Amino acid sequence: MTAAAFDAPLRRRSRLGRKVRIAAGVFACVVFLFPVFWMVLSSFKEQRDIFTVPPTLFFTPTLETYISYMQRADISRRLINTVIVAAGSGLLSIVAGAMAGYALARIKLRGAGTIGVIILLSRGVPPIALAVPMFLVARSLGVTDMHITLILAYCTFLIPYVMWLMRGFFLALPKELEESAMIDGCSRFGAFFKIIVPISMPGLLSTMIFSMILAWEELLFALVLTNRYASTIPVAIAGIAGDTVNGANWGALTAVGTITVIPVVVFALLVQKWLIQGLADGATKG
Repeated sequence: MTAAAFDAPLRRRSRLGRKVRIAAGVFACVVFLFPVFWMVLSSFKEQRDIFTVPPTLFFTPTLETYISYMQRADISRRLINTVIVAAGSGLLSIVAGAMAGYALARIKLRGAGTIGVIILLSRGVPPIALAVPMFLVARSLGVTDMHITLILAYCTFLIPYVMWLMRGFFLALPKELEESAMIDGCSRFGAFFKIIVPISMPGLLSTMIFSMILAWEELLFALVLTNRYASTIPVAIAGIAGDTVNGANWGALTAVGTITVIPVVVFALLVQKWLIQGLADGATKG
């Protein structure tokens, strides 16, 4: 038998395996995206069409729910609040977390391992255990229902996340980069900001993107620490779910849910280049 005869079964198995992987990927995308598709579809339906059995795919779309509920629930103001809080907490956590991760990766500190473990263990504390003490402290200081209070609260669970991700990026970089810069006269801070930060920019951007998305969808702290002025979109959705006597207003929930998801999707599409580059660098370095 020729070599081509031996290679033919291998090529068939390779093509079959590729088709199976593609089919599995398509199936997974359908499973994960179908709830989002149904939410967007239902947001354009009348209330009576949402409960039609069997469900209808063809109907007369309407924007009545969007228009009426954006006015009633003051969604635009809460959307702006969410943008402010997500951007502020993402920037603050990436600055503090990156420097903490660099310190754990590069600087020989006594008890550095213990410090890292304690910070990591803080991620295991239930958020509800922190929400009530934070509210009491904020109320005693008179800073409830403020953007900065919510930003600082979000940083309590974002900074450990950022620190451990960036620690992995910094460990993958050779130490000779900072040593060369310090030989040329840079301080430790100068070497960090002039050499390490530019090289690690993809990792910094991807980590900040994930942090902002986590802050965007957070509900508990926003529900406890805000009342009206600084309340966010998740609080509005929780209010819509509980403001009816005869059941949830599914039209309003799907409409506001769609408004909440669209900015995240647009933001992810705009920054996907840096996001993918950061993930690829984190997977291949070291």
